[in-house]
Amino acid sequence: MKKSESYASVWDAIADTPGQAANLRARAELMQQIAAFVKKQGWTQVEAAQHCGVTQPRINDLLRGRVSRFSLDALVNISTALGCRVRVDLEAA
Repeated sequence: MKKSESYASVWDAIADTPGQAANLRARAELMQQIAAFVKKQGWTQVEAAQHCGVTQPRINDLLRGRVSRFSLDALVNISTALGCRVRVDLEAA
């Protein structure tokens, strides 16, 4: 029987390194915040895409949480297009 492993988060379980897990976690959190902002505005995907400067399929990927399709850089650019400021916090692990 195989010994089960325990992870601090799903990101730790699917990433190969702690750095990759941190990157996935940051992207997921930023995507959730962008999705909440879009929902609060009451925009359709087409309207959100226009405000973000991306295509509607790209917004669909974001709203569906497809983390692997977005870099932190792309998410910061989308946030900025929405008039939001991205802040990064650093804390000891």
